[in-house]
Amino acid sequence: MRLLEILKPDERPRERMAKFGTASLTDAELVALLIGSGLKGRNAIGIANDLLDSCGGLRGLQRKSINELKQLKGLGPARACLLAACFEIGERASLSELVVGSTIACADHVRSYCRKLLSHKPIEYCIALLLNAQNQVLDCKQISRGTVSQTAIYPREVVKLALEHNASSLILAHNHPSGLAEPSPGDVAMTRTISEALAVVDIALLDHIIVAGPRTISLHELGYMPG
Repeated sequence: MRLLEILKPDERPRERMAKFGTASLTDAELVALLIGSGLKGRNAIGIANDLLDSCGGLRGLQRKSINELKQLKGLGPARACLLAACFEIGERASLSELVVGSTIACADHVRSYCRKLLSHKPIEYCIALLLNAQNQVLDCKQISRGTVSQTAIYPREVVKLALEHNASSLILAHNHPSGLAEPSPGDVAMTRTISEALAVVDIALLDHIIVAGPRTISLHELGYMPG
């Protein structure tokens, strides 16, 4: 059952999107456009609603791997790959907000960037935002990836990365998939160790940001950064 066969012209998502823009569509309608057609007794919008309900919304759907998407009713290999590709495009587009050469203007800018990059990750990732003396972005690199509860970060690798990019300073960020918006004792200890290692080569660790779902916390603002 194709989506277009059961909707009036003024109800069709594609026509409404062309006339009013993508923001006029619901989450389910956007997903339905990618699905394209439904199953017997269930149109594409109905399937999209089922997918969003079962996954806890768009964020939950985005967190699914391609193999997990394939197992969801109404999808299959082709549709799963299409959904995954669309989510990846969206993620890459969001990262362009802080492109190489741009200047860090405020802490909120960095927090927003880190939140978009890490908030939906199902396992822990740690990244380093490398800056020059003018606080311009040299690069953003993944330092490590781990499990749902921890990731290993080695100070020597952080120092090596900073030196390779001739960075004057850097900002660390990692996520808590559990949603716990507070640093663990290990987070604090690791931050101090890396800060001290960078100081030996005259590179400053400006902050360590923890992303916990929609929330971000700054170890600098909490007073955990070495003086």
